[in-house]
Amino acid sequence: MTASIKDAVGLPSRPSALNAQAVAFAIMVLFFLVAPFFIYPVFLMKVLCFALFACAFNLLIGYVGLLSFGHAAFFGMAGYICGHVAKEWGLPPELALAAGTVGGAALGLGVGLIAIRRQGIYFAMITLALAQMVYFFCLQVKFTHGEDGIQGIPRGHLLGLVDLNQMMSMYFVVLIVFLAGFVLIHRAIHSPFGQVLKAIRENEQRAISLGYKVDQYKLIAFVLSTALSGLAGSMETLVFQLAALTNVHWSMSGEVVLMTLVGGLGTVFGPVVGAAVVVAMQQYLANLGSWVLVAQGAVFVVCVLAFRRGLIGELGRALRKAL
Repeated sequence: MTASIKDAVGLPSRPSALNAQAVAFAIMVLFFLVAPFFIYPVFLMKVLCFALFACAFNLLIGYVGLLSFGHAAFFGMAGYICGHVAKEWGLPPELALAAGTVGGAALGLGVGLIAIRRQGIYFAMITLALAQMVYFFCLQVKFTHGEDGIQGIPRGHLLGLVDLNQMMSMYFVVLIVFLAGFVLIHRAIHSPFGQVLKAIRENEQRAISLGYKVDQYKLIAFVLSTALSGLAGSMETLVFQLAALTNVHWSMSGEVVLMTLVGGLGTVFGPVVGAAVVVAMQQYLANLGSWVLVAQGAVFVVCVLAFRRGLIGELGRALRKAL
């Protein structure tokens, strides 16, 4: 990293932090390798899909400082595209996933070109407005089947070899996809590109004065985030064999914000933990009905008041003090 970027970011390189992240990554991989033998695999697959979604969202808000209230549009629309091409066109799962990911990226490019020059609440409101347009589009067009969604989506055979109708096969494919997306995000934020993103977040005017074309960097980060959100939405569609209207609703954008803040904004592993907490609440508090939303709100308030850096952020702070 050049000295100019270091000055703009204001953060020195920390090999010890990278070593700690490597240990944490190994623990996370080991947990997800062992977990399906003790925990219901479908629940774990849902956690992994939403963890990738939250990590993609965190790339944007945590490392660029852009708050998007419309990420459900990319997550849900990619799911519709993936489900449609798999069911109606008969494409194999790898091509269906690719189609959903490209669809999320393309939609993200269109939204980004409109919204990326705005900042703060204006950027958030534009993404929300455009996401609502996507929601009403999905409600009206025929290929989404409106409120019924696309049901009975075939999982097929990955590369013609792996039968995704087998629960454990599907689980390990989802795990591999999640890990690939996680590693890609980690590599991006620890590359020179990622350091420029942090510089933009910390002091955009200074980054401009250093000669960086900040709008281009923000647009690339936005499209990368939407592509990975699309991949997460496509995986979720194959797992549940359903592309539903709820995935493009504004409340889904709120959920991914909650996951990121609960786990730790701007941390590598925070969105994974946040996704696990929120999905677990939805799963195990389902008998409370609409009170689940109240419980989620209470958790959010507690995290804001008691864990301002999120669960992982506060844990990391405590470990640094102890060491």
